[in-house]
Amino acid sequence: MLLLGNIPLILISILTGLFSILIASYLLLNLRKTKIRSSKMSEIAGYIAIGVKTYLSRQIKTILLVAPFIAIVIYFSLGPWVALTFIFGFFTSLITIFLGMSAAVKANVKTAEDAIKSPKKAFHTALFGGSIMGFSITGFSILVLSILYIIFKNPEPLVGFGFGASLAALFAQIGGGIYTKSADIGADIVGKIEKNIPEDDPRNPAVIADLVGDNVGDCAGRGSDLFESFSDDIITGLLVSLVFLQKYGPKVLFFPFLLQSVGLISSVIGIFSIKILKNKKPESSFNIGMIITTIIAVMGSFLIAKYLLNDFSIFIAISLGILVTLVSSFVTKYYAGTNSKAVKKIADASKRGVSLNIITGISYGLMSPLASILMIAIAVSVAFIYSGFSLLAIVAVNIGTDLLIGYIMTADAFGPITDNASGIAEMAGESKKVVRSLSCLDSVGNTMKAITKSYAMSSGTVTSFVLILTFFAVVGLKTIDVSNPFYLAFILLGISLPYLISSLVIGSTAKTALKVVDEVRRQFKTIKGIMSGKAKPDYAACIDITTKNSLREMFLPGIISIVVPVFVGVIFGPWALGSLLIGAVAGTALLGPFFNNTGTAFDNAKKLIEKKQNNGSFEHQAAVEADTVGDPLKDVAGPSLLIFMKLIGMVSLLIAMMLHFSLL
Repeated sequence: MLLLGNIPLILISILTGLFSILIASYLLLNLRKTKIRSSKMSEIAGYIAIGVKTYLSRQIKTILLVAPFIAIVIYFSLGPWVALTFIFGFFTSLITIFLGMSAAVKANVKTAEDAIKSPKKAFHTALFGGSIMGFSITGFSILVLSILYIIFKNPEPLVGFGFGASLAALFAQIGGGIYTKSADIGADIVGKIEKNIPEDDPRNPAVIADLVGDNVGDCAGRGSDLFESFSDDIITGLLVSLVFLQKYGPKVLFFPFLLQSVGLISSVIGIFSIKILKNKKPESSFNIGMIITTIIAVMGSFLIAKYLLNDFSIFIAISLGILVTLVSSFVTKYYAGTNSKAVKKIADASKRGVSLNIITGISYGLMSPLASILMIAIAVSVAFIYSGFSLLAIVAVNIGTDLLIGYIMTADAFGPITDNASGIAEMAGESKKVVRSLSCLDSVGNTMKAITKSYAMSSGTVTSFVLILTFFAVVGLKTIDVSNPFYLAFILLGISLPYLISSLVIGSTAKTALKVVDEVRRQFKTIKGIMSGKAKPDYAACIDITTKNSLREMFLPGIISIVVPVFVGVIFGPWALGSLLIGAVAGTALLGPFFNNTGTAFDNAKKLIEKKQNNGSFEHQAAVEADTVGDPLKDVAGPSLLIFMKLIGMVSLLIAMMLHFSLL
């Protein structure tokens, strides 16, 4: 067994994973021990908890109808070990989501109550509540994959783990996204626009479904997405490392594990450093924490590149990967940040009506993917050339984009926690001072969620880039001849797939939102006393509508994402599947950021107007309507495409194995 000093290399990643899980468990236990003194807040939090539990239990039961069938197909086509790792990947993802969700739901109400005492205390509660998801996804991924690698001593069966994680993520993101945005749109259209009541007004029958949706969409969906990215990058890194055994020796196989361990430890230090930052605003604290995480990750990456591989070009490649994530964050702030020029222009256009708001937002959104794509192209090209045309350097860029995942996921989960806390405080009738302090945290959380989406898309694009190259290496394809009409046809087919997936998930959101709007209108009309506050709405009815419809609607996009590449690969062969893969990734890499940035810009333009206390005005109503258009773009279509892009790559690797290609 290879050693670092006297320590087996694989043991380092196992201990790192256990360390991360122990921290998450400790924080979760502390959170569960706390008691909520406000009976009103406890009641509201109870509604949210029941809604989340109902949705997740139904979602798991629904997904379990599909998973055994897929496991059986894998068993007979690829053997028992790939089927076993598929099951591990699938269920590890679901366990991680469940743990993170439990923490987020508890942290919601604790943050709301802590805001009464101190905004800083509320900030720390939301921060460490979100970190439980961040530590869980990284810890469980690296631990389980390390153990599986010890068992098999061969990375190829682990492709099943990546596929299982991708499948769970797709269903979690599509189902959760449809749930949260249909509830949000329904609540806004009737409540904010037609009835002119506040966003989290307890009189709105869809308000609890909206708060539940923040958890199952933004928190669970993003967690499953980043779990998938983190896992896929270790697996593809292992597969590519097989090619470099002769150059670097067996230790190269531990490169992905050790590098991800560096990122995990860096995130732990960065998150806990925020605790000791005094008199810093929340956004400043997040920025400083990210800088600390980045510095430690860069230093650790240098040590890995020097002492494990003795190759400086690999360190440069890792650094370029980190730079890609930082540039993507800057681009998101530029095009969708609360105080950005683009958002101010969109808000100003709202004075002339919703049409000009949307047109202005779309124009900026169409421009926004360019800078990130350019940075990815530069990073990959420079790393490849500087390393002497080494595929391992591109893997290093890819894992470099992952090194901040634990920190980024913490910042992302912070968003729905503060959003829910703000809603709970407002529904509980807390003072304007408390609600305002939580709204400020929610604003920070909204910015962090936008950055996370951008980060995830950039990281996912590089991951898909590596998946394509890994697939080509496995099947022995060197080139794709675009002058051949057959190759070109499958490239165009691949480009069309993300448009089809987007159409399905946005249409599903609209269908579900229609039913929510009808139900909310019905309750306002038939339940006397809702507007006066004398009667309580039927929250459960809206929760039931969003749950049933979101779970039903998530299947078709998932089936298409799996069946199409399987059909093309089996019937037409690896050259056709390679062409399809190129087209699908190219289309998604541009369409995904457009959805994310455009939707976020609409949302922040609305918030910018609300800060000016122009609620209920003509421009505010225009911004709210535009935001309802942007919601399914940024929270359903964009994240779903990101997972689709990686899922189709993992399916392609499975097809390559099915056709008996191997790197060994």
